[in-house]
Amino acid sequence: MVYLIILLSFGIYGWAANYYSYNILKIRIFRSREWDLNICCGKSDGGGVNADIFMHLEVPNFVYLEDIYNLPFEDNQFESVLCSHTMEHVDYPDLFYTELSRVGKDITIVIPPVYDLAAMLNFLEHKWIFLSFKKKHNKLPVYIKLSFSRTIQKIFGQRLRA
Repeated sequence: MVYLIILLSFGIYGWAANYYSYNILKIRIFRSREWDLNICCGKSDGGGVNADIFMHLEVPNFVYLEDIYNLPFEDNQFESVLCSHTMEHVDYPDLFYTELSRVGKDITIVIPPVYDLAAMLNFLEHKWIFLSFKKKHNKLPVYIKLSFSRTIQKIFGQRLRA
């Protein structure tokens, strides 16, 4: 019985932390301004150029990206760049951050914080754990490999949301 109560408590905490992280903080950050470049935008409109590796025809000012490590933009083309919930998916976060810094002056990175265990330990989608309790960053936070994720993703494929 005690184990069941503990398990339920973690389940409720996990759901609440994930909800707060994705449905409150992420939306608050996203709505805080218009972004000159919304990189790996998904189906969201950042107000400027929206770019992704998946085709989203319904998103305004959309640019299809073939390679996130060689973006089709000029040096310092953008004042503000939003990179939301992408770093944890990429193979080389340092290289991607370097490329974002090349094309933009003010980089905002949004990641799953450590307290959001459901997102942080998402073996099917994520490759990295960022060691921060903050969701919004202007520099790339410290990160470590998400153990077993590469093995699981080799077996099942990396699940990405288009």
